[in-house]
Amino acid sequence: MNFELKSLSLAQASELAVDALLVLVPDAAPNDRASGVCALSQLILEVSRCGDFETDLGKSLACYRPAGFKATRMVLVRAGDGSASSVRKAVAAGMAGLKLPGVKKLGLVLSLLPKGDASVRAAMMACADATYVYTSTKPSAKARTLQQVVVGVPQAAQAREGFAVGKAMVTGVEFAKEWANRPANHATPSMLADAARKLGRQPGFKTEVLGPKEVAALGMGSFLAVAQGSAEPLRFIILRYNGAPRSQAPVVLVGKGITFDTGGISIKPAAEMDEMKFDMGGAASVLGTFAALAELQPAINVVGLIPSCENMPDGLAVKPGDVVTSMSGQTIEILNTDAEGRLILCDALTYAARFKPRSVVDIATLTGACVIALGAVRSGLFSVRDELAQSLQQAGEQALDPCWRLPLDDEYAEGLKSNFADMGNVAGRAGGAITAAKFLQKFTAELPWAHLDIAGTAWKSGAAKGATGRPVPLLLQYLLNEAAAQRTGKAKAAVPARRKPV
Repeated sequence: MNFELKSLSLAQASELAVDALLVLVPDAAPNDRASGVCALSQLILEVSRCGDFETDLGKSLACYRPAGFKATRMVLVRAGDGSASSVRKAVAAGMAGLKLPGVKKLGLVLSLLPKGDASVRAAMMACADATYVYTSTKPSAKARTLQQVVVGVPQAAQAREGFAVGKAMVTGVEFAKEWANRPANHATPSMLADAARKLGRQPGFKTEVLGPKEVAALGMGSFLAVAQGSAEPLRFIILRYNGAPRSQAPVVLVGKGITFDTGGISIKPAAEMDEMKFDMGGAASVLGTFAALAELQPAINVVGLIPSCENMPDGLAVKPGDVVTSMSGQTIEILNTDAEGRLILCDALTYAARFKPRSVVDIATLTGACVIALGAVRSGLFSVRDELAQSLQQAGEQALDPCWRLPLDDEYAEGLKSNFADMGNVAGRAGGAITAAKFLQKFTAELPWAHLDIAGTAWKSGAAKGATGRPVPLLLQYLLNEAAAQRTGKAKAAVPARRKPV
């Protein structure tokens, strides 16, 4: 889908030659002096005065072949205070009111909104989300018919930055959705590696893919243990984007890439096991973020690490009670083979240290406990680095992709103690999202590290089943904020941990 940014007054919007107009009307309704006398301003005034256009956020009024307009269809929708969150809700409601199969070119009129990059970006994201269709393995699905969206704003020059970020976010989110939505036999570790290689052809990018022999040579015994039960060979994907001088330390993103999770010997119940194709949502979000970086080319260095494999229960599979040695040299008693994500991430986190990063953020559909704690609204955030946690939270709020910080008190690690290894890989049900994060913390040493548990936010179940593309917006906004801080010389290293990893 192509987006085009244009300066549009209400009068110019009335003359826009498109299949449909979606006009956002904030609480401060136009008046004759402010908007001039034109077909659109008069229509908004009249329907508001007579009560046909309700005032609550998201309320809409649809018109077919309205007099004085070139557009065949038009939907007016209330945008509340015009904030980014209100705009997102308004566009979602307005898109539902359009007869989309007949709309190839849409005019998205934001000319009445307060100036702001955030509202432009939110409108574009909502428009793309409302029209997204997965077709890769479903040829009977009706592909997206909307091909072009003209985004009308009061002054295009003042909205170009938000527009560019919006375009990149749409690209990144849809890239992540595509790979997370694919069935496991269409998104194997080798296929993910091929997708990463294609990204690596972009200017400033480089991709390296390691197989089982190279991973074994690195001593990644924990990662190898998870992969050994599958006929599909593991892949360790290393993506690099170099947008800044080599002297600048990179941000490292680590994405969990379990392309299918049966639970292994600790096998999952059959009901809804198909959704375990989404267990590579962290990997998909890293790929999506790199796809967005390719469009924006910001001045920052980023490394993406994706340990990818299947978790299967064949005769070679790791068993409960087995002890493996991680790349860090620490031994792990695998008490539950369904707690496999942390086993592949821990070796990737150890590997991340070689880049001497300014920060490391791992992203994983890690625990059902996080779904219980936070639902599908916010991703779970864990870090003992206050500045890093605050930066990620701020980025999430800016991008309308929020997270919530949970504790990492040392006492939560007590349940990970083992009689037969340096640690167990589980610590019981209580505080499961926290104890999983405490396990990962053992492999971060003095790294400025944060963990995002996206088990509740990476996909939707039920009739709307499908990937969300989160937290690509959060990650991209965080990277853009870091790039801006480095550019202005305000970048600071993350503050030291207040307590040592346990």
